Amino acid sequence: MLDTPGVTYAAHMSTGTSIVLGTCHHDCPDSCGWVVTVENGVATKMRGNPSHPYSRGELCPKVNRFLDRVYSPERILHPLKRVGAKGSGMFEQITWDEALSTIAARVHGAVAQHGPATVVPMSSAGNQSVLATVTIGERFFNRLGATTLTGSVCGAVAREGVSATYGNGNGIDPMDIRFSRLILLWGTNTKLTNRHLWPFIEEARSAGARVVVIDPIRTATAEDADWFVQPLPGTDAALALGMMHVLVRDGHVDRDYADRYTSGYEQLVERVAEWTPERAASVTGLAAGDIEELATEYGSTQPSVIRTLIGAEHREHGAMLFRTLACLPLLTGAWRYRGGGLTRSSSGWFGATIDREGLGALSSGTAAGTARRLLNTNHVGRALNDPQLDPPITVLFAWNGNPLATQPNSEAMRRGLERDDLFTVVHEQFLTDTARYADIVLPATTQIEQVDVVPAWGHLYLGANHAAIEPLGESVGNTELFRRLSRAMGFTEPELFATDDELIDQTLRHLSPERRTALDRDGYVRLDLPEELLPFAQGGFPTPSGKALLWSDALAARGEDPLPTYTPAAEGPQGDPALVSRYPLVLLTTKSHTRFLNTSYSHLPKHGPLEGGPFVEVHADDAAARGLVDGQTVRVWNDRGSITLPLRLSMSVRPGVVSVPFGWWGQHDPDGSLVNSLTNDALSDWGGGVAFHDTLVQVADVNVADAT
Repeated sequence: MLDTPGVTYAAHMSTGTSIVLGTCHHDCPDSCGWVVTVENGVATKMRGNPSHPYSRGELCPKVNRFLDRVYSPERILHPLKRVGAKGSGMFEQITWDEALSTIAARVHGAVAQHGPATVVPMSSAGNQSVLATVTIGERFFNRLGATTLTGSVCGAVAREGVSATYGNGNGIDPMDIRFSRLILLWGTNTKLTNRHLWPFIEEARSAGARVVVIDPIRTATAEDADWFVQPLPGTDAALALGMMHVLVRDGHVDRDYADRYTSGYEQLVERVAEWTPERAASVTGLAAGDIEELATEYGSTQPSVIRTLIGAEHREHGAMLFRTLACLPLLTGAWRYRGGGLTRSSSGWFGATIDREGLGALSSGTAAGTARRLLNTNHVGRALNDPQLDPPITVLFAWNGNPLATQPNSEAMRRGLERDDLFTVVHEQFLTDTARYADIVLPATTQIEQVDVVPAWGHLYLGANHAAIEPLGESVGNTELFRRLSRAMGFTEPELFATDDELIDQTLRHLSPERRTALDRDGYVRLDLPEELLPFAQGGFPTPSGKALLWSDALAARGEDPLPTYTPAAEGPQGDPALVSRYPLVLLTTKSHTRFLNTSYSHLPKHGPLEGGPFVEVHADDAAARGLVDGQTVRVWNDRGSITLPLRLSMSVRPGVVSVPFGWWGQHDPDGSLVNSLTNDALSDWGGGVAFHDTLVQVADVNVADAT
């Protein structure tokens, strides 16, 4: 607990000076604890909570300037009504009463004409706190009977892939990486996107651990690795299969662990016999000797851990990739050791503490009383433009995200948002790419203006967030927004008007009074799990047999390959030859900024300008083949769209691969285009994800005629 003389701890606003504890809400694994200093109702300072066991008092470069965001002159503080063309950004201020009555009238009219499925709610993890993501909002759309979005932009595919092998998506405590002696950072740019884990990696390093980064891009993390392995994009499963071949061939398998705690070992041995290092090398673009060395080191070092995060699953066969990765520590028995195994997302461990399913439920069910229409969240753009969709989407609510910028194939989303017959409501803090197309924009609070509870997906600490200041202007949090919408719609179900305190009590009903007190007092509490968390040291996999599934009958029954495998993507270098001839370069959209969080912060003066603007990284060989030079303005394009960028010659990418940083708003392109104007919206194999990174493009001088 903090101990600062001369100030008082506060879970509410007060006069004088107070210190208020909170937790970062961003879609980031770190969920850092913070401390806000409030003087006479104004937040004057924010710093990291030095007692937080994971973030240890440090905030990232984004959140270090969070108060600039809170008090930005660009913040939306009042309801707005569109007065110009959609996308023009022309709005006028209106009252909350006018906004709510307009919304209610349009929704009632649309439902009367088309039925409740005509309404689509679109929310993401712009705020991943519990009250902000479920509760009243989910109850509201349940009451309405609106279309339900399924799938996920990220995360779910990886979880489904790991679950196909283990029975769930759980892994080791990420902080236990400090006990590892070989750390494979597989497809994760830890130093930028999971920066608070890096000190634990350095702790392991100081004890003799070796850090290997496996990534198609030479990232900042790769630069700090002991060894950087750079496979071709999308070939990770082939690399894992080649490693398994060596593990089996050279006797690096812990047969006692495999025989006791896995099923399908002999079938797996037959499969990986085909994947010699030479075959894996021909697919991955790596040297066969490097695959041999990596497998040998992995098989002979314990504890060994595979750390992966968000990004690698953004592929057509993303779930199978994670299923395949999950097999590696089963062969070596790495799960026996503290600091050994696999760690991806820790969110699954929070299920026993937070009952998310119950938080969004209505005892009376939906108004329609019938099954809800389901729509994959990655295909909302397609649905908005589908003349055969029955009923059509005529009302769209967007909050907790900027879907025009974050969804794949964003030009399809843009065309949908431009429809005259689509009524769009956006709840936002700033006039984002999406908000510019709204008919009504409603002002949203920031995290320090609201109370909430924040789980993590990068550690095992539940965070409290106390409101530090009153909401600025007329802004409201997500729960209050949907209470007001419920009232305007004439709904009367009591669950729609639960207070935030009641919702938090429901959220934390599984937490003992002592632990609840600690959460409120300290701003965090560790989940009630063993300090030495060894989830699969003695098997205990949550599968029907209790064993990990190297062979999966469930996958076979679905028509999937029951064994780990590698399949090239349809939109990839080994895909359709005609497509490859037109678009021979693989595009990767990377999170490589220190001052952005997805699409947040890029518009703020002390963030975007310091990053220098968007660009495309191209290998010198590819640039020379096209007559391009460093700094030249080029157009990157495919059949979905195009974007104009300066070219940056780079050795971070291999020949045949280009990279554009993700997160910039469309204001940086003459046509308002975004990098997601180019990205593939084909769905992943399972888990409802999307193949962002299976995207082919061409690059040429901006004046080339067919660069459109």
